[in-house]
Amino acid sequence: MTDSRRDFLLRFAATALAAVGGGCASSAEQPATQISEMRPSLMVLYGPPPRRPVEPPVLITTELFFRDGHLDLTPDSEAILRRQIAWLKQQDAYAVTLEGNCDDRGTSEYNLALGQRRADEVKRVMVASGIAAERITTISLGKERPRDPGHSEQAWARNRRVDMVFARR
Repeated sequence: MTDSRRDFLLRFAATALAAVGGGCASSAEQPATQISEMRPSLMVLYGPPPRRPVEPPVLITTELFFRDGHLDLTPDSEAILRRQIAWLKQQDAYAVTLEGNCDDRGTSEYNLALGQRRADEVKRVMVASGIAAERITTISLGKERPRDPGHSEQAWARNRRVDMVFARR
């Protein structure tokens, strides 16, 4: 919005408020509104646009899949992890949360422990590859957040994973 357009809107709003305010109360009860008094509140409504776009706090979630009951990544997931490590080495402003997940077989306690071991194993590989440990947080969600609610080998395979959630630090 141009400065002349903004000034016009400020004058118009001040005039309108003064006219409405004059009909509601006497001048002794309600002083006339000045443009300088209006500027801060109208700047919120009509202020300049942000100088740069606002970035969302979370970038993306990447899934890394595991073999049944193990800490071994699938070959495709190993390649994804290598690419994410390379990206993180170039992006110091980002941190990652590793969320360990399991399929729904086994007890909750077993799955929470296995999810944590999976997240910790991914962190170990990342730290060994040169990512600072303080940029990595690990948690286990066990079997509480399945990607696929089914009860087949295909569903269980989709649920045995670590989600990598990237965010600005």
